[in-house]
Amino acid sequence: MTYLVALAFLAILASLASALFFMLKDGSGDKAKTSKMARALAFRVGFSIVLFVCILIAWKMGYIQPTGIPAGK
Repeated sequence: MTYLVALAFLAILASLASALFFMLKDGSGDKAKTSKMARALAFRVGFSIVLFVCILIAWKMGYIQPTGIPAGK
């Protein structure tokens, strides 16, 4: 589970970095640059949703246990 979370987090950061690259890169047309950046940001959102769903499934199946501050205190 640790490897899956780390891999998903790295994918999120890589997609965010590629969106930054496409935003800063000088292109021939604004439309091509914008669509590449939008696609990279859409992948980032998708990776974030997949990571969240995987964490919820792992919690439901008992692979991970919540810790921290007790509720109501």
